Amino acid sequence: MNTTDQKIDALEKKIDAIYASVEKTRKYFLWTTILTVAFFVLPLIAMIFVLPSFMSSYTAALGGNLDSLQSLTK
Repeated sequence: MNTTDQKIDALEKKIDAIYASVEKTRKYFLWTTILTVAFFVLPLIAMIFVLPSFMSSYTAALGGNLDSLQSLTK
């Protein structure tokens, strides 16, 4: 085996190590994206449905209209 073959073998090992590292990094980015969606975007979407219900209950408890809210600020 000459030095060229040894260099090629060494380069193949390095390329395999780089490929493994890149795949791990890709998986980390994938899971980071999934967790970001799960913990940030989905609660925002849920608030679209929860907030109107909460606000209607809150205003109903204060008298059913926004005039009572305005009187509280004066």
